[in-house]
Amino acid sequence: MALRFYNSLSQHLEPFSPQDGRTVRMYCCGPTVYHYAHIGNLRTFTFQDILRRWLRSSGFALDNVMNITDVDDKIIRAAMGQGKTLQEYTAEYEAAFLEDMATLRLERPEHVVRATEHIGEMVELIQQLGAKGFTYESDGSTYYRIARFPEYGKLSHNDFGGMIAGARVDVDEYDKDDARDFVLWKQKKEGEPSWDTPIGDGRPGWHIECSAMAMKYLGSTLDIHAGGIDLQFPHHENEIAQSEAVTGKPFARFWLHAEHLIVEGQKMSKSLGNFYTLRDLLALGCAPETVRYLLASVPYRNKLNFTMEGLKAAATAIERLRNFELRLRSERFAEDKNAAATERAAAATARFREAMDDDLNTAGALGVIFEFLRDTNSAMDAGQFGIENAHEGLVLLSLFDRVFDVLRPTATAGGLSDDAVAALVAERVAAKKARNFARADEIRASLDAQGIVLEDTKDGTRWKRK
Repeated sequence: MALRFYNSLSQHLEPFSPQDGRTVRMYCCGPTVYHYAHIGNLRTFTFQDILRRWLRSSGFALDNVMNITDVDDKIIRAAMGQGKTLQEYTAEYEAAFLEDMATLRLERPEHVVRATEHIGEMVELIQQLGAKGFTYESDGSTYYRIARFPEYGKLSHNDFGGMIAGARVDVDEYDKDDARDFVLWKQKKEGEPSWDTPIGDGRPGWHIECSAMAMKYLGSTLDIHAGGIDLQFPHHENEIAQSEAVTGKPFARFWLHAEHLIVEGQKMSKSLGNFYTLRDLLALGCAPETVRYLLASVPYRNKLNFTMEGLKAAATAIERLRNFELRLRSERFAEDKNAAATERAAAATARFREAMDDDLNTAGALGVIFEFLRDTNSAMDAGQFGIENAHEGLVLLSLFDRVFDVLRPTATAGGLSDDAVAALVAERVAAKKARNFARADEIRASLDAQGIVLEDTKDGTRWKRK
């Protein structure tokens, strides 16, 4: 099966390859740094990371831009409320976001760009729109004239034929299905940050930021534009209108949108007490890779119901995978190669790739891995498994983990004391004597996850820290 994605623009699954056949030019909408990212935001960023990793596993190079929105209505209100400059206010949350990315093992795109560092590009784009008759001024601000762009609505698939001509909206975010001329450049207001430019003393509207930055780094036509479904309208619709009005070319060939995350079956909100940041979950004792696993486990176009039981299930799933990897690495197998086991690994690898090629069907891919785990454990128990088969299994796990990245335990500060390790080693020895091998394996895997390596010798069990 060839790699294919669901394109929000066409509303169809389409085969994908980059324009030049080699490098994927991709723009991903990044965070608005006015607060800590919540798990709904992180679901979208995890999807974008899985997308990056699978494109690379498919043999493509990446030229990926992610923006940092460090000026918009929410940020300005918050900064002014705290008596801080824009940079003083956003620096904390930008650093926190990049830290969250690293904690969740989200790869850093090739370009992470701040809006405030691209004001010149935005002004130039607005000037080009003006020269082509797509803008007008009102009360010192510059607006985009939607009526001049007949294809407006082609991404959100809404019919805006009945919109009120000349109706304007000044705020960066507004109600869905409320098509109005949107602001490109806002006249300076007392106390607000502003830039003195050829089009006036003011600041950019939110939508112009992404168009300017995307085209600066990636050219007129992107291969992929990705983001959350909440951005499809008006933000992405407005990006298309701005960009294509200037270039006359398609702005993005593929639009990929991640669905919403809900918590325990309800919309996430602080009033319901179900609002979580990554920091909240870490404080509850969740390992970062457990959060990553759960966020990646549901295909990106499906809503994800984030639950505490789901986190527990994710932790159990990761432990099973780590125990399986440990068995493949440490158990003694026959010198010969079992043909059925080889065929099983090859079939699982092909099916894993097919699932991921099918619009990043992560649930299907995980199903393949756990079916392989179960069948391979049975084969090992039956003695129908050889050393080369173990290598084949590890190759498949490596392919899996290059995308999901959950097998490596997160290093923890401090860790187990020497006395605690010694007690667990003694418990493991006792479990083996009692032929409770499941408990013995569980202890070994748990110690390994915490950086403790065991070595069974004729003189007893030795241990060391990694």
